[in-house]
Amino acid sequence: MKIAIISASVRKGRNSHRVALYFKNYITEHKIGDAQILDLHEYQFPVFEERLRLLENPSPQTVEFAEHITSADAIVIVTPEYNGGYPASLKNVVDLLYTEWKRKPIAIATVSAGPFGGSQVITSLLFSLWKIGAWVTPAMFPVPNVEKAYTETGEATDKDATDKRAKAFLDELIWCATAKQKMGN
Repeated sequence: MKIAIISASVRKGRNSHRVALYFKNYITEHKIGDAQILDLHEYQFPVFEERLRLLENPSPQTVEFAEHITSADAIVIVTPEYNGGYPASLKNVVDLLYTEWKRKPIAIATVSAGPFGGSQVITSLLFSLWKIGAWVTPAMFPVPNVEKAYTETGEATDKDATDKRAKAFLDELIWCATAKQKMGN
């Protein structure tokens, strides 16, 4: 199973990337699949001007990103909450692609420095993903107080409890991806 993990923050000193690293390590350690982080900080996409399919000369980087999304069996989006919403970097790539998201199983992990774990971002992100036909799993993974919960290298400070939550979260995503494969579309 090929799982793409989108690390959505491009901010200096970002903490949500810790959770993306955790998921990559967890998926690899538990032999769930081939996990790859698509780090939007590294891509540094320009501000959205048009969908990929309508761009006359898309950058090789944009085409590469689209290929990673298309070839992934499932996607984990790790996003911080900024003022009740998700970062422009994530909105940018959601809008950039279209058919690549269609019926793609996606699980959302939300992150905040405060006690609510990014819970306010879910509604706006869900709506955008639903509008483009993505298949968002009902399992969510909110992460409050991220700096206390994960090290900079993605290690959970309470490994047993975090691994238990991650298993349930990823089991739902894998179930959806497997169901999609059985359906053949």
